[in-house]
Amino acid sequence: MSYLLNALSMLIGLAFDAIIVLLLLRTAAEACRADFHNPLSQFVYRYTNPVLAPIRRVLPNWRRINLAALLLAWLAMLLKRLLLFALLGVMAQLPGLLVLSLAELLDFALLFYLVLIFGWSLLSMFAADQRHPLLRLTSALVAPLMRPLHGKLIAGQIDFAPMAVMIVLLLARLLIAAPLIDLGARLAMGG
Repeated sequence: MSYLLNALSMLIGLAFDAIIVLLLLRTAAEACRADFHNPLSQFVYRYTNPVLAPIRRVLPNWRRINLAALLLAWLAMLLKRLLLFALLGVMAQLPGLLVLSLAELLDFALLFYLVLIFGWSLLSMFAADQRHPLLRLTSALVAPLMRPLHGKLIAGQIDFAPMAVMIVLLLARLLIAAPLIDLGARLAMGG
């Protein structure tokens, strides 16, 4: 029976993670002012707008941050966590669930950017077409994180800025997100 629960929890995780990735992509693309005419941006917009449009009437953007998308990503993380606890037969405390889902969303966003920067670094090593939609969108999303270190960590022909940013993101996961997840888990279990 535990094999079935493992498979079901994996499927629940994948489904909710896909939704959260779309919402984080929407938030990051708007914040970075990614090219709206990019086919990938159009895809993200097309599949997130029907859900976000009614919420944005009540919860507008703050500066360039799409608060509605962040709220939905947090609620998706909360629902994912509720379903996973229900599969285990655990009744979690609501304050702990709120903190846990927020911490997990922070950790997910940091991991999202880690993967994005790693992929961007790999793509930039090859002679890829700079007009390719994936490279254009990835470059737009990564640019704000790379801008402070642009041209400062170059040794020979190698730019170490992506590695430095990835180390900072990993440290943020270890020193900020992980303790918050532990706190949320303790609160959720009533401890």
